[in-house]
This record gives sequence, structure tokens and C-alpha cells, in this order.
Amino acid sequence: MKQSPAERKYELLLARLGKLPSLLVAFSGGADSTFLLASAQKAVPGRVLAATARSPAFAAREAEHAEATARILAAEQIFIDSSETEDATFLANPPDRCYYCKKILFAELRQLAEQERIAAVADGTTADELEGHRPGARAARELGIISPLAEVNLTKEEVRSLARDNGVPNFDRPQSACLASRFPTGEVITTEKLKIVEEAEQTLADLGFHQIRCRYYGPCARIELDAKEIPRAAQAAARARVTAKLHELGFKFVALDLDGYRAGSVVEKADDAND
Repeated sequence: MKQSPAERKYELLLARLGKLPSLLVAFSGGADSTFLLASAQKAVPGRVLAATARSPAFAAREAEHAEATARILAAEQIFIDSSETEDATFLANPPDRCYYCKKILFAELRQLAEQERIAAVADGTTADELEGHRPGARAARELGIISPLAEVNLTKEEVRSLARDNGVPNFDRPQSACLASRFPTGEVITTEKLKIVEEAEQTLADLGFHQIRCRYYGPCARIELDAKEIPRAAQAAARARVTAKLHELGFKFVALDLDGYRAGSVVEKADDAND
């Protein structure tokens, strides 16, 4: 049977990984890093380590999910305590904040790989993630982090399709990002604010919502959900529970964004308004 373009790319990925003596995978438990980890286990059996970061910038539920996924894959996993929230530039939240965050994390992963005598460090960046403004990708290049999925031109959609077809978990898991992405550029980040956002999003997760963002605008929280989930969020019971919790966390106003979730919306430009 004729191979699809994605299947041919998958063969290239396995061949690329198979040339490595050993590999440390930056493993978040998302769809892309899970597929990369499973592929590396297939191509480099017994010589793969999954490394998962823990810090105030990452929701605890994400680390728990990554740990559960590693058990499903029978992968060797190690947790590292990442230190980006101790960096003044990261906390100042400049336009290229992600660069400083990733540079710190990738440096820590490189150090871990050296300690464990692992030949290479890889992340789950896909081909379509290299488009546009990607300061995190610049940090990866500077520190010699490889991106095998992007190297063979696999897109997010192709990764999810291949993961589903090959029985890899998390193929349908919603996209995630560090909690610092919830703050508009220039809004100073603190561990207290990160915790507030995490608790707000956990409230929504407890209600069964999946694609969740709580954007932090001082006294106002802007909630983004998948468009299909907006009607349920607007129902009285859910609305009452969410607003009660977010008011408790210190937000004066709670807004439900009717445009729904879209990556990077926290930095969208808007004209100033007085009302």
C-alpha cells in the first residue's frame, strides 16, 4: 500500500533518531513530546530519558499528567526543578520572554544530559511551530537542542494523526503552554500571580473543560475556551462556580471571550479605550 506523506516523514524520523547513541527528551506530556518520546523509544531502545520540568510557571496537573504518560510508555523519567522564576528578565515579561525561559530550561537539560552521559537533547517542536516569532526556537538553536519532528517537516496535525494510528497516547490532548503565557507583555510576573492563574484554570478543568486559558489583566480575568465549550460555560451553574472562585482569587471582573481559544491572543494589539 502506498505510504502517505506523513508516514514517509515518520520513517525519516525513526532513521534520524536511530543515528543517535542516546537521547534526552524534553517531555511535557503534550501530544508532540509524547510522540517524540515514543518514537525515540522505538528507534533508540533502552537509551532514552524523559526529562520533565517543574516550577511555578508550569501547572502541577501538567507534571502529574506527564508522569502518568511516562508510566504508560514505560519510559525512564526524571524531574528537574527549573529556575526561570528566579530570573529577573523573565519576571519582567519582555516581548521575548519565552527566549529567556527556554534558554534557562534548555541549559538545565544540557547539564543533565552531560551528567547522565547522554549524547543529545531534543524537544517536540514541529515544523509549523518554526513559523513566525519563535524566541524559544532561537534559544534551542543557541544551546544545540535538536528538534527532530521539525527536521523531518512533521506538522502538528501529522503528529496527531501518526500518534493515533500508532497507538501513542495524548494524540488528542489540547495544546498547553507555560503559565507565563497568560500575561500580556510588560505585566510583571510573580509566583503569586502564576499560582492564581493555575488555580483559576484548575477550577475550569474540574468542571470538565479541556482547552483552557485564564488570561491575566490585572483586576480582570479573560477566560478562553474551545468554541464548542463556550455555551456550557455560560450556563448558570458553571458561571456561578467559576466567578465565585475567581473573585475569591482576587479578580474583580471575569470575562468569557466569545472568540474562543486562540494561541497567543494575550499579545494581540488593540486600540486604547476609556470604557
